[in-house]
Amino acid sequence: MSDALAPSHLRVLNPATEELVAVVPAATRDDVDAAVARAAAAQRAWAAAAPADRARLLRRFAAAVDGHVEELALLEVSEAGHTIGNARWEAGNVRDLLEFAAGGVERLSGRQIPVAGGIDVTFLEPLGVIGVIAPWNFPMPIAAWGLAPALAAGNAVILKPAETTPLTALRLAELALEAGIPEHLFQVLPGHGDTAGDALVEHPGVAKIVFTGSTRVGKQIMAKCADRVKRVTLELGGKSPNIVFADADLEAAAAAAPMSFLDNSGQDCCARTRILVQRSAYDRFLELVAPAVQAVAVGDPLDDKTQMGPLISRVQLDRVRSFVTDDLTAVRGSAPEGPGFWYPPTLVTGAAPTDPVAREEVFGPVAVVLPFEDEEEAVRLANATEYGLSGSLWTRDIGRALRVSRAVAAGNLSVNSHSSVRYWTPFGGYKQSGLGRELGPDALTAFTETKNVFISTEA
Repeated sequence: MSDALAPSHLRVLNPATEELVAVVPAATRDDVDAAVARAAAAQRAWAAAAPADRARLLRRFAAAVDGHVEELALLEVSEAGHTIGNARWEAGNVRDLLEFAAGGVERLSGRQIPVAGGIDVTFLEPLGVIGVIAPWNFPMPIAAWGLAPALAAGNAVILKPAETTPLTALRLAELALEAGIPEHLFQVLPGHGDTAGDALVEHPGVAKIVFTGSTRVGKQIMAKCADRVKRVTLELGGKSPNIVFADADLEAAAAAAPMSFLDNSGQDCCARTRILVQRSAYDRFLELVAPAVQAVAVGDPLDDKTQMGPLISRVQLDRVRSFVTDDLTAVRGSAPEGPGFWYPPTLVTGAAPTDPVAREEVFGPVAVVLPFEDEEEAVRLANATEYGLSGSLWTRDIGRALRVSRAVAAGNLSVNSHSSVRYWTPFGGYKQSGLGRELGPDALTAFTETKNVFISTEA
């Protein structure tokens, strides 16, 4: 494709081979205007439908996704470079999110509040048209984090996928129609962020924006939404700690550490990229974790044995390389040579807490190991970042686990594990990691407006 076509089209490259996968038309501002008008009309009918009917159609949508898990997974491999195992999980997660959201439709109830002189009731009403701007690192599940509860709550959804990963989103829209989701209720508009994305954020007919991406872009979106008093949910960057105390099961902590920052090639806001180890256990932990990092299988994403694939793009590869400078000591695994955006698993052991690699979000397969003396210093180091999305701590002391969990400023913490995301529990960050919460039992209410009605019973 010639460069002259670039503004009006998106080029989708396979990150493992650099081969062209697809050329997709890029939406314009006029396309966004037309989509919002169609969505608003479809939303009114959808909101008026019986809750059971909405739930039934969402379950059909989930079943359609379930019947095409392998197809969606292969699309994800080709456009995002994810390992086939991860991609299958991601497609299955979309199915599960739709099922979970469908179960909430008929439980989305208001309250009756005691008052004098009458009765007072509240109603949870849909907002209208929701704009979801999804990232390239987890294109399918994060898109579903917004679209599933928003549809369940009676809204219409316009999804703008990332420029590099539009294919799974487009296929999900087709499956929604095949399942009976009303036309125009769920639309996908691939496009450039500064065109389609901005148009969606700025459009007066869009009631809320759900954005996952960088903190820099999130701040810009928040400012534009503030100017219009538009609701916004932001899931932004992270620099999550993995705190290992000397009393922990060091073998288990070391065995789990590599994939806590290498899953999805480190392109994960929840990646545990700062491994904080109590000094008395530091040397032993390094003895255990170094070979575990070097043993991670990096290669063909379609091979079931592969644990880590390529980075998403040349731009991202160059960014990751810039963090691991020659003056740093590092343990490295292996990565394929030749075409593709490959970078080896890398554990930096010679960094100071103030070095960029230890302080900034790398968004690649790189972690640093830093020592600490005691519980107080562990908490101080864990909180010494502008982010607060996720984190882990390893200890056999339940009292310490609770104290440190309460002291670390992060929205999602795991003890003796690295689990961050479950679709039935809340997810979101502190500080510059974001605003609001997604997933969990309250997911649908985030896409509603509360209306209060007082009915006088006085004669």
